[in-house]
Amino acid sequence: MSESDTDETTGNGETAPEESDDADLPPDVKEAIADNPEEVARFLDHLGEVNDLLDGTAVATSAMDDEMVTSLAGTANNLGAAADGMATPELANLGEAAGENADDLADAIETLARLQRSGTLDDVLALTDTLSLVTAAMDDEMVMNLTATGSRLGELADTAADDDVAGGLESMLTAVGEASEQSGETPGLVGMANALRDPDTKRGLGFLLALAQALGAEIDDES
Repeated sequence: MSESDTDETTGNGETAPEESDDADLPPDVKEAIADNPEEVARFLDHLGEVNDLLDGTAVATSAMDDEMVTSLAGTANNLGAAADGMATPELANLGEAAGENADDLADAIETLARLQRSGTLDDVLALTDTLSLVTAAMDDEMVMNLTATGSRLGELADTAADDDVAGGLESMLTAVGEASEQSGETPGLVGMANALRDPDTKRGLGFLLALAQALGAEIDDES
């Protein structure tokens, strides 16, 4: 039998041990394997699955044609451009403001949701459109008239807020209510004469005379 057909033996006829597979491994790796044999075994058990996954990925990648690669590249570019477009100080300020007012923003969104569910939101939007049309249809003269009317109303409000004016109006309104509750009988001459001697009647007539005098003076100033 030739030397190639026989196993290499030692001098005592025993078969020489084969060189270990981990002879070329670094000492640190050997030590890690020796310290963690169970983890290494589990890794080797799943190594086939990892290889199969890598093979599948390679097959899928090789199956992609130029058009698919170009499409994916374009999508990546679009996403990058979108990210660059969003990286603006304005958007950063908006995000910061939204974070600082998160509770108010959530309440506003909930309110809009309720209006939408009830159908009120459509009515509000329709009213807004109507007001916009009315505003657009107003000419300069109408705007000036409305402005003048608003100014006059403001002056009346200021006048009515005066303490003396408010007190006089309150007294007159109270007197009107009390007079309405009294009998509606028409007094005769004797009754009118007696009423003119009444202190309350005298004070009321004095107030009416003062009102008539002040009203005449005001009308004279405006004319």
